[in-house]
Amino acid sequence: MRIAIFGNSGSGKSTLARHLARTRSLPMLELDDIVWEPGKIAVLRDQRAIRDDLQQFLRAHEHWIVEGCYGELIDLTTNFTPEFVFLNPGVEVCVANNRARPWEPHKYASKEAQDQMLANLVAWVEDYYRRDDGWSLVAHRRLFDAYPGPKREIVHRVDPEAFVPLS
Repeated sequence: MRIAIFGNSGSGKSTLARHLARTRSLPMLELDDIVWEPGKIAVLRDQRAIRDDLQQFLRAHEHWIVEGCYGELIDLTTNFTPEFVFLNPGVEVCVANNRARPWEPHKYASKEAQDQMLANLVAWVEDYYRRDDGWSLVAHRRLFDAYPGPKREIVHRVDPEAFVPLS
């Protein structure tokens, strides 16, 4: 089983991926972990290093889960024919999930530091529907529509307990 989960920030990607990884004993890669410089906020790593780390993960495991908003990286999983899961529950759900997000110590030094970034994050989440970069609805839609493999789009708040992979 190989699953690539993508969508806007707050769409439920990490929650679903962690649930599937835990209940199915699958290795999971949060793309945030390879995209950003450790211990730095919004500082991208070298693109070659990011791609190399992703390819290393994909090749190291027969079965896996990858999740993130990075369309260009999700696209790199297609050679492995994963099930695509496009989480697209709408701006209200994504904003609410981001506002309710617990402290992420692997991303922020403190809850206060995370809270200071919330307004910027909410603005970025709302802009997902207007941007046309690789991390936007336009890019995700294009990626999803072009993918010939197994796929599904979920347009409501995802319930990890009720989610059943296609494969």
